[in-house]
Amino acid sequence: MNRVRSIARAAAVLLALAVAVAMALGGCSPGDAGSGEGGTGASVEATPIAQLAKVQVTEYKGKKLSSIEDFRENSIKGPQVVDLDTYTLRIRGEVESETVLTYDQVVAYPTYQKNVVLNCVEGWSADILWRGVRLRDLIDEAGAEPTANTVIFHCYDGYSTSLPLDTVVNKNLLLAYEMNGVLLPSERGFPFQVVAEDKLGYKWAKWVTEIELSSDDGYRGYWEERGYDNKANVR
Repeated sequence: MNRVRSIARAAAVLLALAVAVAMALGGCSPGDAGSGEGGTGASVEATPIAQLAKVQVTEYKGKKLSSIEDFRENSIKGPQVVDLDTYTLRIRGEVESETVLTYDQVVAYPTYQKNVVLNCVEGWSADILWRGVRLRDLIDEAGAEPTANTVIFHCYDGYSTSLPLDTVVNKNLLLAYEMNGVLLPSERGFPFQVVAEDKLGYKWAKWVTEIELSSDDGYRGYWEERGYDNKANVR
């Protein structure tokens, strides 16, 4: 099993390198925001961030990007390591049909790419090229009930936060599995992180395991219960 996982990690690095070269030559890659395509993810463990940093994309459309290493560790329990052999993404709550998806099933959805800045409440930011699937497509799979107005994200480490359903749908927010053209590292939320553009970093849920549709528009997650603004708008 360890041999298989080592091969998988090596394959992920080679894939990331190929993506980086293609983007450097072409200036961009398929799946820019506004156009969808089939998923390109692979069911492998997250590759160490130091390896990914060597092959990540550093510019996009003439603009310099932040590095995948340009983040401060501020998660509630430290970086999590998620086992894809047992991982599922559950979509539940006020939905027509509770849905459970494997990693491969999620990344098989049409993918989109967006250059979005993460602004942390601590005062730092990171300008990253994200690739993932639209949350609205996953929600449509389960079918939101008319009463639902809030999307609650539950994470592997026990963290939670929420966003208005209208925001998730109208802004085409992504559930990312790549950043800067490489597989999302464990430190950044592998297998999936919410790209909550125009919201402060504590709304960018990492290691997402459940998406709950709710009619509780006053729901407060981990940091919101501790006094952080529930809207979290970037000013």
